[in-house]
Amino acid sequence: MSLSSCRVVLVRPHYAGNLGSVARVMANFGLTELVLVNPIANRQTIEAVMMATHGLHILNGAREVGSLAEAVADCGLVLSTSGEVGGLARKGYWGTPAEQLPRVLDTLPQSPAAIVFGPEPHGLTVDEITACHGMMFIPSAPGHESLNLAQAVAVVLYELHKLWRVWERKDTPPDPPASFEAQERMFAHLKESLAAVRFLWDFRSDGIFHVLRTVITRGQPTMKELKVFHGLAQQLLYVAETYQVPHPRDVPKTEGGKVPQEGG
Repeated sequence: MSLSSCRVVLVRPHYAGNLGSVARVMANFGLTELVLVNPIANRQTIEAVMMATHGLHILNGAREVGSLAEAVADCGLVLSTSGEVGGLARKGYWGTPAEQLPRVLDTLPQSPAAIVFGPEPHGLTVDEITACHGMMFIPSAPGHESLNLAQAVAVVLYELHKLWRVWERKDTPPDPPASFEAQERMFAHLKESLAAVRFLWDFRSDGIFHVLRTVITRGQPTMKELKVFHGLAQQLLYVAETYQVPHPRDVPKTEGGKVPQEGG
């Protein structure tokens, strides 16, 4: 599933710059379908084109229709947006983007969904809001509830994209842990290499290596991750052979008169 089946609907947008900015932010978050209902602004102006940047293909491909009903006729879910939550029509009907947008992801596998934004001067009418299946409100500082149109679209689409990324990870099964046998081969290789570079060399070797084993097995390493450890072991063996790492007992005593300790 992709977010391309979720369309953005702008009702009577007034400012060309917002059209371009909305197209750009749609491209940022993986949406491609823009529908304009009775637009007042002209999307072909230089202002709109300049603000679109990498979303110019979305701006150029936007559909213009004569009513909200026409814009969302085939959608299984339609969510409106508003800077106000008061009044009987909105009471119990609204939620934040994080609360409402999971419904979009539930709908998209079966049918398109739409998110509707109103005109800059005053937003959607009550009739337009109640014609939708729910309403979103972006929490903001008291007395500053009204966001710029393009900014509101950016906030909502960011929240949608964030939820979609979580859904996508759940939909893709993770690599399974490597088998016991494969892990044992890696541990044998790693232990050999650590001994070769004299990290392991005295009576504490088994205890120290047990700590390493515990840390690694706790993460349930996959076959890809085992290859990294095999690579590390191979490089350590190369260093030990190339530079003839001496045994700690053969190294001159340090200034304090002590033999270097295991592990460093």
